[in-house]
Amino acid sequence: MLYRLKTDFRLSIITLLGVSGLLGITPFAVMRFVQGNVKAGFVDVCILLGVSGGVIYAWLTGDTRRSGYFMAVVSSYGAVLVGTIVGDPGLFWLYPCLITTFFMTPPRAAIAINVSAVGLMVIIGEAFRSQVQMWSFVSTALVVSACAFVFASRNQDQRRRLEHLATVDPLTGVKNRRSMDEELDAAAASAERTGISHALVILDIDHFKRINDEFGHTAGDEVLVDLIALLEQNTRRSDQLFRFGGEEFVLLLAGVDGDGLKAVLNNLQQTLRKYLKSPGGPVTASFGVAILRHGESVGSWLSRADDALYQAKESGRDQIVFSDELMHQAQFQPT
Repeated sequence: MLYRLKTDFRLSIITLLGVSGLLGITPFAVMRFVQGNVKAGFVDVCILLGVSGGVIYAWLTGDTRRSGYFMAVVSSYGAVLVGTIVGDPGLFWLYPCLITTFFMTPPRAAIAINVSAVGLMVIIGEAFRSQVQMWSFVSTALVVSACAFVFASRNQDQRRRLEHLATVDPLTGVKNRRSMDEELDAAAASAERTGISHALVILDIDHFKRINDEFGHTAGDEVLVDLIALLEQNTRRSDQLFRFGGEEFVLLLAGVDGDGLKAVLNNLQQTLRKYLKSPGGPVTASFGVAILRHGESVGSWLSRADDALYQAKESGRDQIVFSDELMHQAQFQPT
């Protein structure tokens, strides 16, 4: 439970706001029933049920987007109903809603919900004792919404930047090991569901340490950047490329196997031989390939590709080795 709250920002916000709403609204709901204001008490109970339902739905399904929208609409329009029933004391309930909508929905959606809630409050008009009070409320509500919009927009931009930094390799611009783990899990699940073939290719630049030692790390970095450019130019947009570590990269290819996969990899090998260069001359790469098997774990899949890469290195480098071919050779190797 604590892990989910730490790793899922929106779920933690929804949970916090849900608990705050329950603690804040429940006493007023009880008080209104005691005072005989059944209508207002009933609205409070409906808001409590809506907020509770949104939190429970988010926890059970992980769908924080829908639950966030639902809770924002319930709380905002519920506040409008409370203001209409109890008069100007109910106006204060809309202010926290104007802010919390920006935590539960995207900024533009929050603006739409806030403007419509304030507009509905004005149209009904039951909560205001005078025109001055009404326009004062409208002005302050718009100021609160504008400030919350600026804060939420900046927060959203910062979160996107942090997510980018956390998932993208800064040198090459491709996804890093963390992103790879997530995408491989998704690919394995997709393969089980759809039956579409998925191939994993680990490629390693041959003699990369020698390039760094003889010509410096700047030259090595340029080779890495050139490698990424060549790979992206010669693979499909749907193919995914990750930096596995150092000079090792991983290609995730969906919907290719057999002769088609061999043709793709042979083309990549020839392209690197022809165009990838360092100050010391042409640069080659070794490839280890594994096609995902039915029911296989991601760890096993990755390990088979890594074993194939090791064999490619041991066979003299600048080789393409398929894991299935290794197993076939091992099965028929004389004892």
